[in-house]
Parts: sequence; structure tokens; C-alpha cells
Amino acid sequence: MTAPKSTAARQLSRLRRARLPLVSPIRRLRALLIAIAVVFSLCAGRALQVQAFDAKTYATAAADQMQQTQVLPASRGEISDRYGDILAFTEDTVQVVADPKMIRTNGKMTDGQMTSYDREVAAAAPQQLAEILARHLGNTPQSYLPQLTDPKSSYKVIAKRVPAQTFADIQAEMTQAKLLGLRRITAPTRRYPNGSLASNLIGWVNQQGEAAGGLELSLEKQLKGTDGKEVYDSSPNGKIPLGDNVLIPPQNGHNVGLTIDNSLQLLAEQRLAKALADTGAEAAAVVVMNPNTGEMLAMANAPSFDSNDPGKSNPQDMTNRITTNAYEPGSVQKILTFAAMLDSGTIDPDEKVKVPAVIKYDKVNSVHDAWSHGEITLRARGIFAKSSNLGTITLARKMSKEQLYSYYTAFGLGKRTNIGVGGESAGLLPKTNIADYTRDSNSFGSGLSVTAIQNAAAVGAIVNGGVYHAPTVISTMDGQPYTRPNQDTTPRRVISENTSAQVRSLMEQQALNQTSPAFSINGYRIGAKTGTARLFDPGCNCYSRDRLVVSTVGVAPIDNPQVLVYAVVWNPKKGASGAAVAAPIMHDVMQLALPRYAVPPSSTKGVKLPLQ
Repeated sequence: MTAPKSTAARQLSRLRRARLPLVSPIRRLRALLIAIAVVFSLCAGRALQVQAFDAKTYATAAADQMQQTQVLPASRGEISDRYGDILAFTEDTVQVVADPKMIRTNGKMTDGQMTSYDREVAAAAPQQLAEILARHLGNTPQSYLPQLTDPKSSYKVIAKRVPAQTFADIQAEMTQAKLLGLRRITAPTRRYPNGSLASNLIGWVNQQGEAAGGLELSLEKQLKGTDGKEVYDSSPNGKIPLGDNVLIPPQNGHNVGLTIDNSLQLLAEQRLAKALADTGAEAAAVVVMNPNTGEMLAMANAPSFDSNDPGKSNPQDMTNRITTNAYEPGSVQKILTFAAMLDSGTIDPDEKVKVPAVIKYDKVNSVHDAWSHGEITLRARGIFAKSSNLGTITLARKMSKEQLYSYYTAFGLGKRTNIGVGGESAGLLPKTNIADYTRDSNSFGSGLSVTAIQNAAAVGAIVNGGVYHAPTVISTMDGQPYTRPNQDTTPRRVISENTSAQVRSLMEQQALNQTSPAFSINGYRIGAKTGTARLFDPGCNCYSRDRLVVSTVGVAPIDNPQVLVYAVVWNPKKGASGAAVAAPIMHDVMQLALPRYAVPPSSTKGVKLPLQ
């Protein structure tokens, strides 16, 4: 049996038990202090790393988050006519963009940063912004609210093509009301103040700011310029006034001046529209040119389109038929053939020629004149004036194929004029290793193809004294004379002055021997030549039986030509010749052009010369 503990022993035991808890908290405190020291050490180490070793890296990252880069678009150059009237310009417009997240928090980074005032402003902001937008952009406030309050978006395009001044007015109201959340993105808009005027020549720029046709596309490098940029520090409330700011100014595009006469272009287009209505034709075009310089005064197409809204247009009406459409010229080609024969000394205008009733190549293929006749005798002048295919073949056979080809190429056939409009066709001129019947058909305008610009330049060279001038439509760049680098504009003689005078006389005889008033202009002696040819049908690889291309070229005054007008009509439903369909267009445009350029009337009257 164990003896009971004494009173002193029991007290000592209780004392020891009472002291034991004092040891445990001290150890815990030490452990806690050690843990805190470790944490602070880690923080200090991290701070040392951030502030000392990686300071530059983290500073750069923070700066990058604050920096914004904005492209500063270059202003596209203007296009104007010969008198400085604007045909195309760039309007300073913007896209209005909303940030619904910023609107919802009144520009604060998080909801927690918002004061009670911020919450009050933010609650009313969408309605206020919607009302501001409606006042300046139209529509109702309710139409804007869904975009301003989209909880999942920070980027909503509210409107496009808004004038910059309009957005400035919007921004002024926002500043006054202490509202945030709307900003602008620079997005210039190309404008064409005359709508469809010369649109087939000028072309257009799409909504993305990309040139898509005409001179806008072919002169893209000159017109576009070089964009600049601005790099700046920003906060949720916008640009930081004293932050870093780097500005690289844009280099604006060059201003281009054309040889086109705005007013004459309009009159020509109106006359073509009337021709389409009168004849039901598929299309028409007219070239007005100064034959002494090669300058285009008008290049009109119909149907046409509005460069401001190309999306609503028929694609086939958006090309420049004057440079892209290759067709058989018909009897207008006889101007070139007779110029070659006269210049080479092969024929004389008074030379009498026996013209057969028909020329047969085989049992199927033969050539006839437009009017029925037996064997007749015509002077060379009469063959031209009466437009005899058979007489032209008879005379052209006196020349070698190589001679004819040489003259045709000198007149510019078979190659692009490089006038500067994209998509230009070179036409088709058969080489010298051709069959006899091909040479025959080429002489009167069949079996080869041209563009209206080629033919106008060729005839201009023949009637102006015999010097070929490359056709031009671009005259200046930033007010200084401009020559296209890939176009040879050096004038070159192609026939003699005497030959030029002889051909002009032939053209006057055709005009004098026509009964239509379309070949007579009061006070002026004029020369003309008509053409009619069948359109080629690729579907059957043959000539169409019922689709024609008809044309007429006229020059005046015939003794000193100052204006050349060439009209071409594709597939007229009413009328089947150049004299009936194209000549009235030539007449009306010529009648407007002569007094417009103060061309003096002729001092003498034309005299009919013997044809037979």
C-alpha cells in the first residue's frame, strides 16, 4: 500500500502543473515571429528583385499597359479637272465607338473604385449619351441604348462616316455633362461631289479605304500617301496630358489634275444617256480630244455608276469602255488605210479605180459593199466618201502586207496607249504572215480590233498634220506638269503634212456627201467617217448576226482641226449604221465643244469634189 503524499508534495505538484502552460505560448510566439520574419524576408527579396534587378523589365511592362498607339491616316490626294473643279476628295470623317464597360463604371477600373457620385452619373449615362447621339446622328435615343448598355462588350461601333466636326460637337456635350465612354476612330471617307460624272474614268474607293477601280487604283501610290502614328500614355479617363507622347505626322497623298473638262464631260454623258434611250443600245461611249496635243477633254461612258455608292451598280457598267472594250472599227479604219496608201505614194485622191460588184474567195466567202452595184468606176476619193469596201480592198492590194502593218503600228494599233487607266486593252493587229483575205478585211476594218482611245489617237495623228501624240488624261501632280513614267509622250511624225491635208479632204467629202444634218455644223467645215461592224460572239466563235457596233469620228474645223469627237455605240436596237446612230452623238457634242473652246468658225465653205 502506497503511503499518501504529504501536503508539501501536493502543493509542489500543483505548482509545476500551473507553470507548464507558460512554456507553450512562448514557443508559439517564437514560431510566429520566425514565420513573420520569413514572410517579410520573402517580400523584401521580391521587392529587391522588382526594384533593383528586374526594375527595367517591370517598368517597361507597366508602361506598355499604359501606352496606346493610334494610326494617323494620310489624307488621300484630290482629283480635279483641267480647271481645278474637284472630282474626288477625302472628307475628315470618323467612326463613333462606345465602351459599354466604361459607361457602366463611369470610367473607373472596377466597381469598388466608384463613389456614390460615380454611381449616380453612371446610372444616368446611357440615356444621356443616347440622347446626345440622337441629336447629332439622328434616329431615336432608344435605338442606341442596346449598344451603350451591352454588359459583355467594351467595343461597339455606333456610327460610321461621321464628320469629324459632328463628333467634336458630341464630345463637347459629353465634357459638359462629365460623361465618358464614347470615342472616335479616324476613318476618312472618299467623296465624289458629282456622283456618276466621269466615274468610269475616276473609279472609286471602297468603305475599307481601298482603291478599287479607275484612276483611283492606277494612281494608288501617288494618291494614298503614307500613314503616320501617335504613341501616348493613357488612363481610363483618356490621354495623360503630361505623359510620354511620340508623334509621326502622316505624309498626305499627291493632288492629281486631269485634262478632262468637267462641264463638257457632263454634256457628253447626258447626250449618251439620250442615245441609249432613243436607240435601246447596250452601251455607248464618246471621246473628245484635242488632236494637236493628245489631251482628253471628255471620256464619257453609258451606262455608268455612282462612285459614292458602287455597291448598287452593275459590274459591267463600272469599266471604262473607252480603254477596255476592244471591237472591230469598221469603216473608220479606212482613214488609217487611206493615210498609209497616200503617204506611201501608192494612190492619188483623183485616181480612177474599177470597183467590182463582189470579191469572192471561195464558194462561201465573199465581200460586198453596203449598197448593191455592178462593176463601177470611182475615184479614190469616191471610194472613201462612199465607203466602198471593194474599192478599198482593190487599192490596198497595191501595198505589201509589211507596209500596211508598219503604218498601222505607227498609228498605235496593236498596243496599249498607256494612258494610265487600269485594264487597258491592246486590241488585236494581225502580223504580216497573214492570208490575203485577212489583209483585205483589215483594210476596211474587219479581222482586227481596237479600243476607242487607240482609234481616237490614231485619227488625231492623221488629221493634225501627221504627228502622233500619245493620249493623255493626267496633266499635273501637285500643280506641276506630270508625265507618266511608262508612257512615251514624245511626239513623232507618222505621215507627211501633205498626206494629212489629203486625208482631211477625203473626210470632208464624206461629210459633204451625206444627207443627214448630223454631218453639218453651222459655221464650221467638218470632216467625218462612219463605221459599222458586227460584234464577235465568243459563244459560237463567230460574228453575231444581229449585234452591231457602230461609230462615227468627226474633226473640226477641217482646215485646222481643234476638236476631235469619236462616238461608239454597242448593239443598238434602233438604227443599224454609224451614220444613223453614232453621227448624231458626234454632231451634238462637237457643236457644244467648238464654241466652248472659242474655236473660230471657218472662213470658207467646203466644196464637193468629183467622186466618180
